[in-house]
Amino acid sequence: MSFDTIPSKASFKPKPFNAHVSDEDLRSFQTHLKYSRIGPKTYENLTTDVKDFNHWGISRQWVADAKQHWETKYDWRKTEDRINSYPNFTVPIQDSGFDFQIHFVALFSKKPDAVPLALLHGWPGSFLEFLGTLDVLREKYKPEDLPFHVIVPSLPGYGYSNGPPLDKDFNTEGIARVVDKLMVGLGFGDGGYVAQGGDVGSFVARVLGVNSEACKAVHLNLAIGIQQPDDVPMDALSKEEQTGLVRYNDFGNLGNAYAREHGTRPSTVGLVLSSSPVALLAWVGEKFLQWSDESPPVDEILDSVTLYWFTDSFPRAIYPYRQFFGPKPTFFHPDAEWHIKKPMGYSWHPKELAPVPKDWVAKTGNLVWYRGQTEGGHFAAMEKPKLFVKDVEDFVKEVWPTVK
Repeated sequence: MSFDTIPSKASFKPKPFNAHVSDEDLRSFQTHLKYSRIGPKTYENLTTDVKDFNHWGISRQWVADAKQHWETKYDWRKTEDRINSYPNFTVPIQDSGFDFQIHFVALFSKKPDAVPLALLHGWPGSFLEFLGTLDVLREKYKPEDLPFHVIVPSLPGYGYSNGPPLDKDFNTEGIARVVDKLMVGLGFGDGGYVAQGGDVGSFVARVLGVNSEACKAVHLNLAIGIQQPDDVPMDALSKEEQTGLVRYNDFGNLGNAYAREHGTRPSTVGLVLSSSPVALLAWVGEKFLQWSDESPPVDEILDSVTLYWFTDSFPRAIYPYRQFFGPKPTFFHPDAEWHIKKPMGYSWHPKELAPVPKDWVAKTGNLVWYRGQTEGGHFAAMEKPKLFVKDVEDFVKEVWPTVK
């Protein structure tokens, strides 16, 4: 079945894209991986519990086992085949004098009233986070009855998208402008679209909900940075929400040490982690293990690390952290400037980094739809794609008739 029919109202002419690294680059990577050393055993890396924010990070044993699997069993070509099983495109977009080439994966619908939906990833994720979601939708629908035009961009600086600029600053608001230009250029400017985001994508979605006329509604699965409102006492929260706040506090106290490094020393950490695949594996692998409910399969983690390696995107992708954890930090979600007046939805997951209670999130926008899940973590679409699709379907079904 073909989901690659560009909408007739599109002003852009997206160019088909095929994910492929050369045999030479693949051999070079395999050699580099083979000779990348793992550091010595220490008390910390022998006794750490990666799931606990109060412990010391990734274990040496996990890194050693993952490295061996990466060398002997992992198949990047198989991952490329999976990527290429979906319609992939690139399109030129200019913003502030810089020429972006933005990559996106899409499922275009042939249904006349299909709702345009932008799914926005974050770090250490990528468009790969949503492949499970696309699997669910492709299995459930045909192009003729798919209720969405699903657009999954690689954000500027991530994966197969270029940028950010080398001669000027770039920020979250800039990402939102590029995403909005993408959606409008694909023909969704008049009727509008829905933005969905987690991690960095949650900040982008919020900015779109405030700044973009074409963005009609926003669904979030992360709302980090929000603190307890004066009129919402703790005893008004459910037991699950109170438990979630313990995790939120632990992350705020110790779990976000990595983010301060990203935000204050992006040059240093970018250069260090670009020099060794094992170093990148340890840094990124820790986050997928620690931030998820059930640990993802090692192949799924290696997909993301390998994509970062081949696209040199780790040092290009951490620039948003300068806003979140730099000298003048902003988290967008708690700021009155970014209060969303349009319909907003929120899905709560118990193992999210910041399982912020519903009533707290409601203070930051027009919260008209909410669902509290009993499972799932930070990577909602990747961990629980069927639940994720259900949430998005139900949110859109409820709010879209009110914004058309």
